[in-house]
Amino acid sequence: MELYLDMNELGLADQEGRVWGRMSRKRTSYDDTVGYKSKNLHAERRRREKLSNRLLTLRAVVPIITNMNKGTIIEDAITYIQELKKNVEVLTGMLQEMEALSSEEEIKTGVNEIDASEEMKQYGIKEDVQVTNIEGDKLWIKIILEKKKGRFSRLMEKMACFGLELIDSNVTTSRGAMLVTASVEGAFGDTLTVQQTRELLIQILKGI
Repeated sequence: MELYLDMNELGLADQEGRVWGRMSRKRTSYDDTVGYKSKNLHAERRRREKLSNRLLTLRAVVPIITNMNKGTIIEDAITYIQELKKNVEVLTGMLQEMEALSSEEEIKTGVNEIDASEEMKQYGIKEDVQVTNIEGDKLWIKIILEKKKGRFSRLMEKMACFGLELIDSNVTTSRGAMLVTASVEGAFGDTLTVQQTRELLIQILKGI
């Protein structure tokens, strides 16, 4: 009876004398800052991992890294990039100079070729092909052609393609013309005739 009164006085019993279960319950409190701090820690950890991976990538592409310290890696990378920039500027300047010289050379070559053609006309020199038998399957050829850049090389290439092998060749230039003399024979053991060889050489000259 005394226990009931005590409970009733304390407001722990209802009108029917039933005791509330408040005595057996524990109050729990929830701190909102705990979850917030945990999220911040995870985000910071991911940021640091990402930064470390990028520094490792930077170290892999920069050959002059002297130390694994983060500050040193960045400083070495800056130095390396500055050196590359200087090299690019130097190479760009060299390329521009080469292009300028190349343009001047092309202009001079064009002028020289025009002069060569006019000089040949002035002295009455014309392109010509002569072919003569020497002995056996060997022929002797004499070719007069206008002196142009790369023309002699193209002549040799074409003659080789058509199976003409030069044995003793000589090249001289004079008065805008180029004189080529040589002994030739069939590169594949073919028998060369004077007329066919001359017609072939004239065709080659027209094509180069």
